[in-house]
Amino acid sequence: MKKTLTRIMWPFLLGFPLVATADLPKVAVDIPPVHSLVSKVMGELGEPKLFMQQGASPHGYTLRPSEAQTLDEAELVVWVSNDLMPWLAGPLTTLASDAEHLQLMALDETQVLNYRDQSIDLMGTHDDHSHNHAHDHDHHDEGADPHGWLDPQNARLWLDAIARRLSVMDSENAETYQSNATQAKADVLELQMTLESQLAEQPAPRFVVFHDAYQYFEQRFNVPSEGAISLGDASDPSPARIEALQQHVRENDIQCVFSEPQFNAGMVENVFGDTPTVMGVIDPLGVELPLGPMLYDQLLRLLADALKECSVHQ
Repeated sequence: MKKTLTRIMWPFLLGFPLVATADLPKVAVDIPPVHSLVSKVMGELGEPKLFMQQGASPHGYTLRPSEAQTLDEAELVVWVSNDLMPWLAGPLTTLASDAEHLQLMALDETQVLNYRDQSIDLMGTHDDHSHNHAHDHDHHDEGADPHGWLDPQNARLWLDAIARRLSVMDSENAETYQSNATQAKADVLELQMTLESQLAEQPAPRFVVFHDAYQYFEQRFNVPSEGAISLGDASDPSPARIEALQQHVRENDIQCVFSEPQFNAGMVENVFGDTPTVMGVIDPLGVELPLGPMLYDQLLRLLADALKECSVHQ
């Protein structure tokens, strides 16, 4: 009798975790910071999949076949906003029409900032009419700035929203999702307070960025930039443009110029190598960080570290 019971129970015990895993929602996300927040909520239950290549610009993209399949198989799609990736509207309709959709910047509780008129044009003056970000040409000089993940307050709100949506879809694991979100919110708040203290220890640095993507971070931590510089496309700027930018940096006592990983390092050196500024690289997407729940925290720490290091050079 005991042998018979064992034969009956053993396959059941083997099969049970497989069934539970199979029933977990399949989640597709857009960028690494969102992947990190969803990973925090899902915890050991599972992990989301990126439907964009890590390191690619979200402003314009063509899905690879495997990424299209990720969207097609998704039961929940979580992305930042249509403003960040206007190209996504078509794939959401054709590939993920049956999935649940969670557009984070569209949530009522999200703090939304409008784009600023603080672009520095190629002749070294502030341009109050148009943003000439050629590498980022889908940005608009009016309307909502979609880089809201760089405010940890938004991240905490989004953790709750993600947990609520997953709990409805997978009620069996709702308690785990909620518990994970509660712990993640506490961790992000602790990180925010740590970075606030770190950045308040020294005077705010005078810096410019190439891509006006950081105002959520700047406002949350009271470290405003002096503007965003555009260098046109990837071609070398003319001598006149180089001279104008160098003059702007000197006249405004800019301590640091921050590029991003996609910029040609040689071009940046060519433009600012003869100025007293410190050149650094910052990244709003965390493209070179390992995917996972800790990416978001590492991303904010790296931004704060770069600005703290900049302030030393004043």
